[in-house]
Amino acid sequence: MNRVASLLLRRSKALNSIYNNVKGACNSHGSAASSNESFRFFSTTVGSAASLKARNAALSGLRTLPKGPYAQSIRTMCTTASVPAEKVGLKLLVTAGPRAQKMVGIWLFGSAAWVFSMVILGGVTRLTRSGLSMTDWKFTGQLPPLTDEEWAQEFEKYKQSPEYKRINKGMSLEDFKFIYWMEYAHRMWGRALGIMFALPFSYFLRKGYITLRLGMRLSALVALGAGQGLIGWWMVKSGLEEPESEYSEPRVSPYRLAAHLTSAFVIYCGLLWTALSVVMPEPPGESLAWVHGAAKVKTLAIPVSLLVGITAVSGAFVAGNDAGRAYNTFPKMGDTWIPDDVLCMKPLLRNFFENTSTVQLDHRILATATLASICGLWWATRKLDIHPAVRSLIGSTVGMAGLQVTLGISTLLSYVPVSLGAAHQAGALTLLTLMILLTHTLRRPSRSLLRSLPSFARTV
Repeated sequence: MNRVASLLLRRSKALNSIYNNVKGACNSHGSAASSNESFRFFSTTVGSAASLKARNAALSGLRTLPKGPYAQSIRTMCTTASVPAEKVGLKLLVTAGPRAQKMVGIWLFGSAAWVFSMVILGGVTRLTRSGLSMTDWKFTGQLPPLTDEEWAQEFEKYKQSPEYKRINKGMSLEDFKFIYWMEYAHRMWGRALGIMFALPFSYFLRKGYITLRLGMRLSALVALGAGQGLIGWWMVKSGLEEPESEYSEPRVSPYRLAAHLTSAFVIYCGLLWTALSVVMPEPPGESLAWVHGAAKVKTLAIPVSLLVGITAVSGAFVAGNDAGRAYNTFPKMGDTWIPDDVLCMKPLLRNFFENTSTVQLDHRILATATLASICGLWWATRKLDIHPAVRSLIGSTVGMAGLQVTLGISTLLSYVPVSLGAAHQAGALTLLTLMILLTHTLRRPSRSLLRSLPSFARTV
């Protein structure tokens, strides 16, 4: 009888010791409530276990967690399920549940797609020389001409512009209507984006779906969007002024065009990055080896992404100076590799932004460097132990870079038709999109995820 009582007492002490260890591990993660659940789960498991080895370990009074499935269950509960995301370093942008997270993500991805279409429509407007057809601008917008009299009034305003006097003199009313509708559609599409963004933003704020961090980020994007409209009119206004030389064609300032395009790219990248952060708060990672591999890829991907962005902005100077039609041969520029008039302007800095020969040469060099750097990224990472999603994105980026260079050469050799010019601009934004996806996927995981990862990924 005394022996049975002694065994029961020893078993009670062993369970209390294990319970104290489990409770201490859980409390170190900041979750006292979950420790009680862990003890109840462990008591039930130990009490009903058929394993004689586990019972003997409990009766011997060990102060360490038992081996086998019990330890794995408790460890999982203490490190993941029982600890809120905010307590382990993972700060979600939308905390109202998966449904709210999905709704906000769809809204942000839709807004990014809208900006993408805005950029393409702006490129078509420029390629069709429609951007200077509207000679005034109103912040609140305006209705298009509806009657013949209103159309005649708008046409008369356009006849006073330098573009009509030097390029389109004698244009018919029907041709004017086409370029007017192109510019009007571009402006209204931008205003529609503002409404489409503001209404869901207000709704999600009222529902409490958006955290302070996400709200500050989206507010900054709203401010950039409002400024984009002002930059657009500032750009158009430069083309309505008389050129300095009587032999110069009226066109918008290349600097202002580059500012307008760069602003659009920044807004698009901000929306895309934020949308990805909402729906994918943690990067894909199933092992520490893949995390280390992603860190190595990231050191190469960031400078390549910057080069892609710089190359895209240099295309704005090509468009602003109409440099795409200066030399329509490849790989040489005319009969030489470097034209004689590359350094004809003074001061020297103007050559890189206003000289048509230099601007096209710069864009060719940057495009070639971009293709080479992306191929180098693929070559340098081909033997690294990285996540399949990262490897797939790198391969897709290489393919898109090759396609973009092909589009650029085809556009050049064809004297910049509207279809190929618009496709080339869409290709630049698509390539930038892939680099954003790649860089976002290469983020470092949270500390909680890192603690739960094995050293190497399991292979089947």
